[in-house]
Amino acid sequence: MIAGLTPGESLWNPAKESDVMSEPVPSDSAGVLPVTPPVTEPQTPELPDRIFLVSYPKIVFMYPTMLTSLICSIVMLVRGEAPVNQAQFRDSAAQPAVMLASVDIGKAGTDGSAPAAAAAAAPAAGGSVVQHWCARIFLAVLALNLVVLSFEFPRTTSLTWFFALSTAAIGVWFLFTTYEGLAPAVVRSLLAVKPLANAAFYMIFTAILLLLFVAVLVSRRVDYWEVRGNELLHHHGLLSNLERFSAPNLRIDKEITDLFEYLLLRSGRLIIHCSNERRAIVLENVLNIDHKERQITRLLGALQVRVRPEKE
Repeated sequence: MIAGLTPGESLWNPAKESDVMSEPVPSDSAGVLPVTPPVTEPQTPELPDRIFLVSYPKIVFMYPTMLTSLICSIVMLVRGEAPVNQAQFRDSAAQPAVMLASVDIGKAGTDGSAPAAAAAAAPAAGGSVVQHWCARIFLAVLALNLVVLSFEFPRTTSLTWFFALSTAAIGVWFLFTTYEGLAPAVVRSLLAVKPLANAAFYMIFTAILLLLFVAVLVSRRVDYWEVRGNELLHHHGLLSNLERFSAPNLRIDKEITDLFEYLLLRSGRLIIHCSNERRAIVLENVLNIDHKERQITRLLGALQVRVRPEKE
């Protein structure tokens, strides 16, 4: 007899069994329990430990001229003979033609060497069309590049120049439509100027600019600024001279002094104000200035967040 049971009591209890069977069992319609996806926080870009600031000279904006000169040199090499040699060939071919024509007057034109010489000179004259256009394009790009280097074009000045040039273009268009023969005459006078340069000229010009760019890059390796979390460093000189400035309360100003320089290399002027310096540090022609300004702002903002709890 089992302890705790009265006589006549059974181990089986139908009430308890019904209670157990009536309890709901958690289940899914597919037989698989739902899995909640892990919550991922949005990744913020890593804060750089240091930011390098380099001020470049204006010669770096000559890269469009260098690329144009390189392309022109390749075109001249592909075209074959240099235009100077073609001009010499035309002169030498035209000279005997005149002499033969003067000598063979009494023969009633039986000698056909003069037309043959003129026909041989015609392909040489037509072959220099590409060389003329290469020289024109090169001179146009060089002139525009020199204008960008010579003058400053702020945003307001650039807008004024845009409206002035638009007005001048409309005036020229009305002038050409009024006088129908004026436009062809102007085009003929412009095409009458036929500059020539061979492949060697373009290659030498490209090499000179390339050497200047390499020299600028080497010189910038010994003269640059470095922004860290708590200080501003100036590296200069072959022996790596170093100047230190306090970074807390550092203030920066960004200026776009020239619209065309900004379009060429996204460059501008960066002005740094240190709390313990009377003079502001001015860095001209800082490349990719928008990205540099955002990096410095984030770095200085993180510094302020770290400093404020310590002051409280």
